[in-house]
Amino acid sequence: MKQLNLAKCALPAALLIFSAAIFNYAQDTRKNQRPNKATEPPATASPLPANIDRTVKYSYEFSQPNFYINHITIEHDQVGKGTIKFTRKNEDAEVVEPLQLSADAATRVMGLWESLKFLESDTDYQSSKHYAHLGVMKIGMERGEQKRVAEFDWTHDTAAADLVAEYRRAADQAIMVFDIGIARENQPLNAPKLMEGLESLLKRNGLSDPKQLLPLLTDISTDERVPLIARNHAQRLIKKIQK
Repeated sequence: MKQLNLAKCALPAALLIFSAAIFNYAQDTRKNQRPNKATEPPATASPLPANIDRTVKYSYEFSQPNFYINHITIEHDQVGKGTIKFTRKNEDAEVVEPLQLSADAATRVMGLWESLKFLESDTDYQSSKHYAHLGVMKIGMERGEQKRVAEFDWTHDTAAADLVAEYRRAADQAIMVFDIGIARENQPLNAPKLMEGLESLLKRNGLSDPKQLLPLLTDISTDERVPLIARNHAQRLIKKIQK
């Protein structure tokens, strides 16, 4: 079983079993979604830098104590390699997992950071309207001794809105992968519900990069530990993603 480390989306981002968790989380996301246009990944994005500066760090944090997934932190480098941490309501354990954005997702994220000119800017991204009840977000960047963190719960800045949307999708995908892994190891009977939750995210463009999940889905489709209905569902999802 994966180890749990003790400790602690312009957009939103239960209970003891993982199947219930997925549906409640998805329902909370839809129900509490902010009225923002940035729901689709950008059609184009700048390519990743040719020379990667490993000292540059990026971060995203989401917090809403009343949500089931009430705290999320993502930290990564210029190629999208890093960690994701998250906590669930009424649980004391913080989950810490490695994170690797796909090349496409990392390209989009880095393009948005570039358009923000974040370290050179002092822009206040918070709009006059507040939606703190839907969660507060922080985006941060560090390069050498330069460091900046911006906090907001709603913004009219398109690049900032698109950036937190990318992070929300990355978090949803990573949490889903984690829950599927736990279910396969300990509660295989929850796999059908998790496949339904994954399909829901896929239908509403809630995944960072669906193609990144193809190896996992292929593995599930032949895993005799999980129910046949889940294996068949995994095969259908593979076909949808490959279209």
